[in-house]
Amino acid sequence: MAYTVAVIGTGAEPENPGRDGYAMAYHHAAGYENHEECELVACADIVRENAEAFADEFEIREEGIYEDYGEMLSEAEPDIVSVCVPPAIHDRIVLDCVRSPSVEGIHCEKPMDDTYGGARMMTQEAARHDVQLTFNHQRRFSDAVRTAKELLDAGEIGELERIEFSAPVGIFDYGSHSFDLCNYFNDEVGGEWVMAQMDYREENVLFGTHNENQAVVLWEYENGVHGLGTSDSTGEGGPNAAVECHNRLIGTRGTIEVGPEDGETALRIRRAGDEEWEAVDTEDGMHGWEFVDRSIAENVRCLETGEEPELGAENALNATELIFGAYESARQRGRVDLPLDIDDHPLEAMVESGELSPAPMEGE
Repeated sequence: MAYTVAVIGTGAEPENPGRDGYAMAYHHAAGYENHEECELVACADIVRENAEAFADEFEIREEGIYEDYGEMLSEAEPDIVSVCVPPAIHDRIVLDCVRSPSVEGIHCEKPMDDTYGGARMMTQEAARHDVQLTFNHQRRFSDAVRTAKELLDAGEIGELERIEFSAPVGIFDYGSHSFDLCNYFNDEVGGEWVMAQMDYREENVLFGTHNENQAVVLWEYENGVHGLGTSDSTGEGGPNAAVECHNRLIGTRGTIEVGPEDGETALRIRRAGDEEWEAVDTEDGMHGWEFVDRSIAENVRCLETGEEPELGAENALNATELIFGAYESARQRGRVDLPLDIDDHPLEAMVESGELSPAPMEGE
């Protein structure tokens, strides 16, 4: 089956991709180009020259270039839409796409939204309108991650007891991947409670949203598996020094590390009784734009078959609940039991109220 595809939020032009951060639209578009069932027919960006540069790169005709995404949805009538805008406007745009008659699938950048209420509403409305909504937690499609899961499922380290992660910039931005991978390793089991503390003394705004400088998060899943997550954007060897790998899986008979800090291997295992780590060969590590291609290919396959995609909104919401639960724990100064019953972004709320007053970033 053939699908027409449109992109909202093209980002910077290809000659200057760092101007507005990661130009994720270009990576999404490359994924669709590599899929024979997909045809890029339209794009929208509030900066027309950005949309024009994107259209030129991917041979989208002049009539497929828009500044108003609503106009694009009604005129181009795409089957699939990629949303590559900052998280603060994810919910509004995704909901408009969900309610557009032609749209069957939406692939949105992470994090889900800058409020928990927005993330929850998108998930609810996509299900109500029977639209496949996915979020770009593409690191699941790293061969190192997939192989780690295979080793875990094969019982190579016994029963899973604890999952750990370290995030380099914040539990909202990069931590969206981190929590999502933890949930992937634990078979998407929901959380039971979360408890966190964080430090926010120097402004750390990523894609328009505040992220803490350092954090330590503890949580428990409904099946009794525990989690430990850290973040550190300071580069001073803070909480992340306690984990020193991208993800760690601790079982009753051994440990698996994905992306260990030594950089010598992307994956290693140490079984009970072993003194040394065993390196595990993988095709790739934790970083690669090809993961976006794999994500889009899987999303399109699931759209064709009616299967639930791994990157589906329900799975993304489970990770998002832990993120906002951690921030709510810091706001309440105590453990937060799940399900989470808030609508806002607690860290943003604390900054807006003056409860937290981070110093401006250098150069401001």
